[in-house]
Amino acid sequence: MATSTPEPGPDERLFTVDELASASGLTVRTTRYYASLGLLPPPAKRGRMAWYDDTHLARLEMIRALQEHGFTLQAIEGYLASLPADAALEDLALQRAMLTAWAPPGPQEISRRQLEKHAGRRLGEEQLRMLEDVGIVRRTEDERGARFTPLQGFDVAVELLDLDIPMDGMRAAGAAISHHIDALATDLTRILRDEVVEPHRQRAHTHQETERFERTLTVLRRLTLEAIVSAFQRSANDLIARSLQREQGEASHREAR
Repeated sequence: MATSTPEPGPDERLFTVDELASASGLTVRTTRYYASLGLLPPPAKRGRMAWYDDTHLARLEMIRALQEHGFTLQAIEGYLASLPADAALEDLALQRAMLTAWAPPGPQEISRRQLEKHAGRRLGEEQLRMLEDVGIVRRTEDERGARFTPLQGFDVAVELLDLDIPMDGMRAAGAAISHHIDALATDLTRILRDEVVEPHRQRAHTHQETERFERTLTVLRRLTLEAIVSAFQRSANDLIARSLQREQGEASHREAR
């Protein structure tokens, strides 16, 4: 349940509902709808005007971050209800920073025809199953029939379908990538939380310093992704070099015999 909003301090920004919607990138209708669900605390009343502050904005931005991760509004309501009623603005900002997706969200659930239009080709059942097996497409069933959600990497996976590669090999490669990436994501998220976010949380910060820290996390995400790609390329090159050296050594050994 939403709690009452304390009177804003002298340095806090105040928004009308139109200004709040604009700042959060939502429509006024959507903003009012979220408020009607209790996802936002009531605004402060001054005469006949309703005023919102940075805490309302932080909650709206958190709702958007949760939606990017596939949370339903019911699940979002439960998550927001679990937060302390007196959570400071900086705490909300840090919570959202940890939730922010590492890449833009993919398309929402679409029909098979729309999926094939997005792919630019017809997709057979075996190809669809392969895309599901490697975690690139999610399939659900509702009253309209089968629905599909293409995830990050869908365009790359579709290109792979045109290569002369056995699908079992593609599934095995997808499983290997998923296994190691899951472990890497777990480790990197733990390091980010324990070594970067938590030390920042332990100190008092102004709103401007928190916003600057959020921008730092955005850059850190980009650099981390670039570092992962570079590390894989370096490791693959080292593996090729070691393999060539081993083959050269074995050839020299056979010639010596």
